[in-house]
Amino acid sequence: MARLTQTQLNRLSKNFEERTPDEMLRWAKDIFGDRVAAISAMQKSGSVMCHMISRLELDIPVLFVDTGVMFQETLETRDRISRDYGLTVRTLHPELTMVEQTEKMGVLYMSVEGQEECCHMRKVEPLLKTKGDYDALIGSLRRADGGRRGVCPLLAVDIEMNTVRINPMANFTDEQMAAYLAEQDVIINPLHDQGYTTIGCNRCTTPVLPHEPKRAGRWRHLGTAAAYCGINPTDMSDGESEAIDLPQDLVDRILGQKTDFMI
Repeated sequence: MARLTQTQLNRLSKNFEERTPDEMLRWAKDIFGDRVAAISAMQKSGSVMCHMISRLELDIPVLFVDTGVMFQETLETRDRISRDYGLTVRTLHPELTMVEQTEKMGVLYMSVEGQEECCHMRKVEPLLKTKGDYDALIGSLRRADGGRRGVCPLLAVDIEMNTVRINPMANFTDEQMAAYLAEQDVIINPLHDQGYTTIGCNRCTTPVLPHEPKRAGRWRHLGTAAAYCGINPTDMSDGESEAIDLPQDLVDRILGQKTDFMI
């Protein structure tokens, strides 16, 4: 095994800044083969990413975490995308139902600390069950979404999953997003037309007013103390000193280098 650091990926990312999402997706498939998957919460940007994967015929599976308290519209969007785009959607579930969790631990999401624990159990832990299945995970984070995502990298290490996180849509602007949605007639979650700029669990997501930030509807009851669920590690840390362990030949392919083991 060989170490792959965030510093190395940052250098590589500089060469990728001008690449289109299509080019990044093809690169991901070429480098990681069957060891890459996409993650989508069936929001607008995730739907665009799913459409791109389908249009390019890349045969990349999509991971969807069903927390057990998703909006019905979100589940129906997942089913439509899987059916109409011909994608394999792997649905992941938490250990406990929300009823079981509440009986055991109370209503966690009513406090900041509880929200972090609830999100970890219902979103992060289901994804962690797939650790070892993939060497790379493709997300749909965009810098145009602002907040911590305003500087999200094209490539990042995910220590918990020991994978490379790839954000091919990082440079995709709001204008490009709107144009793609219109031109390609992308399937989108109908809640977006009801004032929901971002969509998570039904317990902790509300519509937003036109003058509010995009993420104002997430954990509104907790004010500004909560903004992210933690399933995307770059939302929580800049990761500058982080590293993961992957096979040497894979690290060489990622970095475009050849290792000489001769002494």
